[in-house]
Amino acid sequence: MEPRTHNLLIGLGLRSELFVLLQSTLKLLGEELSGLSIIDLQNLENQLEMSLKSIRMKKEQILTDEIKELNQKGNLMHQENIELYKKVSLVSQENAGLQTKVYGAGGTNTANRVPHITCGISHGYDLPVPVNLQLSQPQTEKNDTPANGIKLGLQLH
Repeated sequence: MEPRTHNLLIGLGLRSELFVLLQSTLKLLGEELSGLSIIDLQNLENQLEMSLKSIRMKKEQILTDEIKELNQKGNLMHQENIELYKKVSLVSQENAGLQTKVYGAGGTNTANRVPHITCGISHGYDLPVPVNLQLSQPQTEKNDTPANGIKLGLQLH
């Protein structure tokens, strides 16, 4: 057989296959259903149901895998959160010890203490906040003070 004739036959066969595939696709899309028998329609319905079942199984598998991955990430984040909480607690205990060393045990009264809150977590102890109030004599400048002093307030005669 001549190569040109061979290629022509291959092309005709491919065109015929393409036509069959196109008709099959249109049937699967619900178009071009006229002329199909009850048996053909039943076979088409069964084929669509099998395809849909396969699609749903694949979708379910993907979702299950994603859920497992998210659960693993959640567990890792939970463990990391626990470790961070332990570190914050340890630092808070060290800080309380340092505060005790600096201000002494009971060296401040409760009015001068405020709760220590970090990132919204109360650590259950107070940090002393020193308040130093003193009374002192007003300082006056030499040229501004009259001999008899400054009189303040309302004077009635």
